[in-house]
Amino acid sequence: MYFVYSLLLTLGFLVLLPRFLFDAFRHGKYVAGFCERLGSISLIESQGRPVVWIHCVSVGESQAARPLVRGIRQRLPDHVLVISTTTLTGQNLARELFKSEAAKVFYFPFDWRWTVRRALKAINPSAVLIMETELWPGFLRECHTQQIPVAIVNGRISHQSFRRYKWISGFVSRVLECLSVGIMQTEADAERIRSLGLPSSKVFVSGNLKFDAGTMPSSNTLAGELQQRFNIAVKAPLILAASTHAPEELVILEAFQRLRSSQKIRLLLAPRHPERFADVASLLDSSGLTWTRRSNLASPIDQTCDAILLDTIGELPAIYSLAAIVFVGGSIANKGGHNIVEPAAVSAAIVTGAHTHNFDSIVTVFAENQAMIQLPFLSEGQAGSALGSVFRELLADKQRRRELGQRAKHLVEQNQGATERTLDLLASLLMSPRHNR
Repeated sequence: MYFVYSLLLTLGFLVLLPRFLFDAFRHGKYVAGFCERLGSISLIESQGRPVVWIHCVSVGESQAARPLVRGIRQRLPDHVLVISTTTLTGQNLARELFKSEAAKVFYFPFDWRWTVRRALKAINPSAVLIMETELWPGFLRECHTQQIPVAIVNGRISHQSFRRYKWISGFVSRVLECLSVGIMQTEADAERIRSLGLPSSKVFVSGNLKFDAGTMPSSNTLAGELQQRFNIAVKAPLILAASTHAPEELVILEAFQRLRSSQKIRLLLAPRHPERFADVASLLDSSGLTWTRRSNLASPIDQTCDAILLDTIGELPAIYSLAAIVFVGGSIANKGGHNIVEPAAVSAAIVTGAHTHNFDSIVTVFAENQAMIQLPFLSEGQAGSALGSVFRELLADKQRRRELGQRAKHLVEQNQGATERTLDLLASLLMSPRHNR
């Protein structure tokens, strides 16, 4: 079965190669770190100390790993930490977040045996921690062959992913045999991974690291600088649209246009993916709004413009506290939503669309406790009007915004503790003597 997987992986790579080359030429994707993706990684000078390899797919996983990385550094200061990511945005953020804690930040290798072996030889890990559920069969099999313990941390399996895995349950079961432990976010996630073949003796529930990550300090200095530069004030409340996907910017611009004729408000758009910055800039150009880019040099228009395009990486957490309302994207577009814990941790009034299946457990708790507003399932044509109505109601009712934010922050505080539980469960694995080989 692994041979079939490797064959399909190679065929898929060849079929998609023209698209990769196009994206590389147009957006610079996949170019960065290409040699590392082929397993060509500079050797880690561990000087005999154990090396812990933490893999974070992208931005969300990198953010969630912050308390885990800090906890390992505090409990096991002699261990060497290295971080890998799959995406360019994740790589850029991880380099910033872990610059003082990780010996190396690099790109995860392609899942062929030869690339994986090259990477493992260079890193020589004593343990591998995979954030959430990034199951690369070739990588896991090679780790198992080399007796490198691998743990899923902050694991989750959505209902949609579970249904897909069931179609190939025999293969998935063999892949899961390579895991030493699965530390899952919820009991539902734990039950799904047990159903797919991971023995109950290896499955644990820790809670969600994102609740701990959400309360880690962001840059108050940066928030103050942005507030001063862009004149963000109570008299002109800021609507922040975070981690947006197409066509959400169009929907948000429609909602914003409906409101600005009757009141002074500001808009900050933060697209999820940097390669879309230019597309969103074009939308703003054609909107009739005055706007500027965060990356531009400071100018007088910053103080009075209608809209700001956040075209930088890693600054979003510092801005949540400046917003009167935070719309969390990927939820009108059917992308499964994004993390609501970070804005909740600073008492933001949160609004999302209906497509939040990647964060089901968190959103359910927030909705049940009236700590956020979630739109129903709507077409793109309906969403602008509905979102505008919600924004109008919240802007007119400061007390309701305050109550939403207070409930949200309370839930974040109530659900903390996953980091300590995770570290306790990982203790024996992280102290593995394998590094002495």
